[in-house]
Amino acid sequence: MSFELDVPDGLRTTLAGRPPAGGPSGDDWLRALPRLLAAAADRWGLSDPQPPRYGECALVVPCTSSSGPVALKLTWPHPEARFEHLALRAWNGDGAVRLLAADTTDHALLLEQLDADRSLEQIDLLEACETVGSLLRQLDRPALPQIGSPPVDAWRALLEHGGEHVPRRFVTRAAALLRDLPTGDRLVHSDLHFANVLAGQRASWLAIDPKPVTASPAFGVAPVLWNRWSEATAAYNLRSHLRLRAGLVAESAGIDEDDAMAWSFVRCVLNACETPPGDAALSRWITIAKAMT
Repeated sequence: MSFELDVPDGLRTTLAGRPPAGGPSGDDWLRALPRLLAAAADRWGLSDPQPPRYGECALVVPCTSSSGPVALKLTWPHPEARFEHLALRAWNGDGAVRLLAADTTDHALLLEQLDADRSLEQIDLLEACETVGSLLRQLDRPALPQIGSPPVDAWRALLEHGGEHVPRRFVTRAAALLRDLPTGDRLVHSDLHFANVLAGQRASWLAIDPKPVTASPAFGVAPVLWNRWSEATAAYNLRSHLRLRAGLVAESAGIDEDDAMAWSFVRCVLNACETPPGDAALSRWITIAKAMT
């Protein structure tokens, strides 16, 4: 059976013009995508492709294998995704989507099929924060030797030489925290936000798209602060609202709350330093950083 589908315009727009990041450019990868899809379908005996989903760097196609419903994920090669298959294999479906097969040459993963229409974005926010914390606890594993730690030296250089548009007291504090905070030696899902947790059949909620890193579990709290942002801005007290989110995640995960807020502060200041002045995201990073102090 033919395994052909139209690549979503949104993915084309997102990747068009991207320079190489350890592999082909965005344009070259998009041109290769039909071949990659056909090769994966042939390799794993896939059929009946359904309308795909996509994110910033990947295409996910619900389809069918000889054993039943599955999902094929093809990722534009970039450093954050390089070891996704190793993290998923280490978790073995415990708190995360189950990896069924991987082809690292084509950056193709065969995954169990989850319900892409049901994520933590649709449930009560406080319950969603508690669920993220529970998953951080469930996913906690010893670090894998192939997966690196956060680039602390590069971050220190960024804080020293950049960030003129970021309040100096934030930059100074972030640099001091980077000297003192333990980097950690655990396998951490560094992008565990509400849209990256989907409903499953064998478990209520399962994490996807891990962007794994060797770090302290406290490093993984920050993404819940900058997602579902409209609910944060609608809160009566934005600072209290964000600190409540971080506290709920930390408590559910068994993480020290001060460490969670410190790492969240550092990550937001770094994001702010890398965001051009005038970009709408800049105020978000600075707002969250302020709330964590």
